[in-house]
Amino acid sequence: MGEHVRRQQGTAPDGYSGTVAANVVGITYRQLDYWARTDLVRPTLADASGSGSRRLYCYRDLLELRLVKSLLDAGIKLAAVRTVFEFLREHVDSDITAAHLVISGTDVLLCDGDQLVDVLRRGQGVLNVLAIGGVKDELDSELVRLEAAAPASAAAV
Repeated sequence: MGEHVRRQQGTAPDGYSGTVAANVVGITYRQLDYWARTDLVRPTLADASGSGSRRLYCYRDLLELRLVKSLLDAGIKLAAVRTVFEFLREHVDSDITAAHLVISGTDVLLCDGDQLVDVLRRGQGVLNVLAIGGVKDELDSELVRLEAAAPASAAAV
């Protein structure tokens, strides 16, 4: 397996240093340090343990860091980003990349199946999502059922 593929899957043998993580994510080392010290995104492989120690981040950490940056770039305040991450960590136990966030102004909603959940209001459901593809499938199934049930002469009318 190539090094690039191993790193994408989070299996880089030594992880990613803080400097590399900051560069890849597009943030300053100072931001990275602050986010780690304040428990927003801590490095999974090795945390700082005093002067001269190195933090080591895994691929999932980089995904979370990039998500933090994306939310901040979208105008979401850092305090709200923290709330989003608390909610995601409590409620999205599968692959975080499978989650869909909807950002509307300063609101952050999680698309959870057929509902939009207001992440900043601790999971209050706000809207039901109607998948148009599902409506089409239901209509097509009903039409097939009607055609099969109707006599051939009635179908031509």
